[in-house]
Amino acid sequence: MKTQDIVVYNDKKHNRLCLLRSDKIKCPYCFNEESKVMDKRDTEINATRRRRECLKCSKRFTTYERIEDLDLAIIKKDGRREAFEKEKIKKGILKACEKRPVSIEQIDVTVDKIEAEIRKLKGKEIQSSIIGEKVMNRLKKLDKVAYIRFASVYRSFADITDFQKELKELIKK
Repeated sequence: MKTQDIVVYNDKKHNRLCLLRSDKIKCPYCFNEESKVMDKRDTEINATRRRRECLKCSKRFTTYERIEDLDLAIIKKDGRREAFEKEKIKKGILKACEKRPVSIEQIDVTVDKIEAEIRKLKGKEIQSSIIGEKVMNRLKKLDKVAYIRFASVYRSFADITDFQKELKELIKK
């Protein structure tokens, strides 16, 4: 296991929230490596949130430290095995949520919850279909359009009737 800090900061120039991953914490504004922790607390996603202040430029930023397990394997549909990568889940959700009113924070929380569910499962090898279903369940709660987008790729919709069938099921609930 290793720990990794994620630095969250607001990039006002591009009007977006940014994440930096680093073994050494650097100020996202001046890249100085010296900062002091102003506040520390545990979060719901098994991480430690630290509010820091740079000792050089005095700007504040937030880091999230979490333990990263490296031992999960994903069994693909064709039987191949590959290492679990949380970023693949995030990439798929980001694509499904493109141009939707879903924030990066909501996506990050969703991905963290999916990862926590996966890590609670017994065994070191997880079927990719289990992950796909967990993503679909979370997307259904987050944004129905993103859910349909993801489902269309995940379930390989062949034509419009597949879309209609899925939409009818979604409307029923």
